[in-house]
Amino acid sequence: MLTVETPNDLKNHVGADLGVSRWVEVDQDMIQAFADATGDHQWIHVDVERAKNEMPGGKCIAHGFLTLSLIPQLMYEMVKVEKLKNGINYGSNKLRFTNMVPAGSKVRLGMKIKEVNDMGGGGTQLVTETRMEIDGQERPALVAETITAYFA
Repeated sequence: MLTVETPNDLKNHVGADLGVSRWVEVDQDMIQAFADATGDHQWIHVDVERAKNEMPGGKCIAHGFLTLSLIPQLMYEMVKVEKLKNGINYGSNKLRFTNMVPAGSKVRLGMKIKEVNDMGGGGTQLVTETRMEIDGQERPALVAETITAYFA
């Protein structure tokens, strides 16, 4: 884990590869809970019986946005800013969902610091190159530049 005192200290780590997080299982219960929270009940996510017959691998797949939503919790394992009022998700650049995440798969986050920019008002913007890897798969589930705004 990269630990810095202030958000501004992240500037000293531009280009750093932060490695990977722990693995997280994306099971059918998690997929169903996400479907319920978002109202996205497309059968490829929630109809286990139909997926057995019609989906590659015979399993439902996670929503792309479910996979994206795992980034903040896994990022907390990789970057810690000690003197911080708050941090917010600011957005994503170049987001692509590049592979399906079948129910029961394990994923982990890989991250590299691309840019650190002043935002004014005590804010620092962290831009990271992220990839969500799938255990046993060569192609990641997603690749993106993610942006986090930190305020000290």
